[in-house]
Amino acid sequence: MVGGAIVRELKAQGYTNIVTRTHAELDLVNQAAVNKFFATEKPQYVFMAAAKVGGIYANNTYRGEFIYQNMMVQSNVIHAAYVNGVDRLMFLGSSCIYPKEAPQPIKEDYLLTGPLEQTNQPYAIAKISGIEMCWSYNRQYSTQYLAVMPTNLYGPGDNYHPENSHVIPALIRRAHEYTLRNEPEFVVWGTGAPRREFLYCEDMAAACVYLLTLPQKDYQFFLNDQQPPLINIGSGTDVTIAELAQTVCDVVGYQGKLAFDTSKPDGTMRKLLDVSLLNSRGWKATIGLKEGLAIAYADFKLNTLGEC
Repeated sequence: MVGGAIVRELKAQGYTNIVTRTHAELDLVNQAAVNKFFATEKPQYVFMAAAKVGGIYANNTYRGEFIYQNMMVQSNVIHAAYVNGVDRLMFLGSSCIYPKEAPQPIKEDYLLTGPLEQTNQPYAIAKISGIEMCWSYNRQYSTQYLAVMPTNLYGPGDNYHPENSHVIPALIRRAHEYTLRNEPEFVVWGTGAPRREFLYCEDMAAACVYLLTLPQKDYQFFLNDQQPPLINIGSGTDVTIAELAQTVCDVVGYQGKLAFDTSKPDGTMRKLLDVSLLNSRGWKATIGLKEGLAIAYADFKLNTLGEC
């Protein structure tokens, strides 16, 4: 989803010399393969979008896989970028890097100020190490690596796996299936009270390309020894899970009753990013939640289900 959106944005802006690899073509856990790729292609700019991701169930169940694969992938790519003289690199993380009880909205300097949410701690620690790696390489080797922390993303190319998907694709799939079966009740995990921020993936891609192609004097603004090169990317607004579920049902056309399984975990009660730093540098999100969900649902029907 993330890489595809960035490629579409680059093409829309007229870039043509775009180098990509699928997971089948290049296993980023394999250091030798990554080194060979960088030595052969010699990229000038790198968007580090690859990661092992998932929702609460996947994060909490596959904890060893999440920390190992993410740390290996980012370490291999960031180091190979340095060895091969990449001009600029963007490392994409996640808002789960911030403390579970961080003040809201979450500013970049709240990093490492409190305990993490336990259900996704291995993934979060891997991403925090990636931020530190970018900052450390900048300080020691004078590289120009940025770490951007997008909020919860959704849109074309999302993962709709019944168990391992994030909240929006999971809700879309179930709402669609429940509508077909005319199910009278739609049960959502948790209390419905937690608040979450969501960003359409095309908005995220636009922000990433905007930042990585800034003129040098503006790009340099984010690089200094006193603080990590960390930038939040989000919409600046949030909704409750209950509100999200109802909006998904409205978009899909599900007419049944919403219910909540309070025996299931809520996770962090609120995660809203402070995006004032990004906004102050000239970029804001443009696609609203209901509009983005409608596009995502159409993409799900077309590319996941094969429906027109």
